[in-house]
Amino acid sequence: MSAHPPPGRPVFDPADRIPALGALRDAVRRRDWDAVSAAFDAHPDEDDRAVACRVVADLPHEGFLRQAVDHDPRGPLARCLLADRLIQAGWARRTAYAAQYVSQEQFEDFHAHLRRAELLLIDVCAEHPQYALGWYLRVITSRGLQLGLGETRRRHERLAEHHPHHYAGQQQLLQQICPKWGGTWEAAHGFAAECTKASPPGSPNGALIAVAQMEQYLDVREKEGDRVAETYLRTAAAHQALVEAAAHSVLHPSARAGAYQSVNAHSAFAAAHCAAGRHAEAAPHFRALGDRASAFPWGYIGGGDHEAEFARHRKTALAKG
Repeated sequence: MSAHPPPGRPVFDPADRIPALGALRDAVRRRDWDAVSAAFDAHPDEDDRAVACRVVADLPHEGFLRQAVDHDPRGPLARCLLADRLIQAGWARRTAYAAQYVSQEQFEDFHAHLRRAELLLIDVCAEHPQYALGWYLRVITSRGLQLGLGETRRRHERLAEHHPHHYAGQQQLLQQICPKWGGTWEAAHGFAAECTKASPPGSPNGALIAVAQMEQYLDVREKEGDRVAETYLRTAAAHQALVEAAAHSVLHPSARAGAYQSVNAHSAFAAAHCAAGRHAEAAPHFRALGDRASAFPWGYIGGGDHEAEFARHRKTALAKG
């Protein structure tokens, strides 16, 4: 008999797998601003707060957030939550398709939403320059509004002045540095390596190495096919970088098991190993995840069904590992 029970269906929504975030979601649904504010006060870790912010932004309660801003117009939290809601609504209108498949009308609607978010965030960052959520969200709006790599870097630098290892902010800048947003692969991998080296042992930042590899894997796969993409991931340099990054971050003894970003980080490492055919090396990450999962980057593999790909590769990895 197996020492471990068979894995169950993966849970992708953070609010379904983290009780505190489930309570936050319930507070938004019942329009209880005091409970929402208290939930953020209970999360001192800025990367945890970034995940909590997205939980709120994914809910269609813009009116409630506007009321919260009206009630406390100078408070940074309500404005950031409303801004992120506008960002997510705008990105939904744009869709995740490449620019050539997005209509002019979609782009105009997308940019209108981001400009509304910017108006809120400009004031937050001017009044509360140390407030991480404000600068983190402005990294996203800079990319979406196509303000250029220089401006996106400037905003990230302001975030890093007070929060030098903000994983969510680093991941957003990494997207800008990738070729699809005007950067280069050399710069993307260099940035990921730089952030990993500077980060404290046990932090999730090392997963940027895996994210950069998966971004290039997808690019090569779309242009040259699966075999060439897998060959890239199987190079000795890519493999070594991935293993060393994981040892420094989520597989380090000091890694915080309850960190909200640990699920995203383990998922990125597992996906990179699986895409390269190294399922046994993905097994420790799947064991750490259990039934927890993140949609990114599993949609980059196979047919694009993130749940099916996660479950399929997890089954193979646990059998081999």
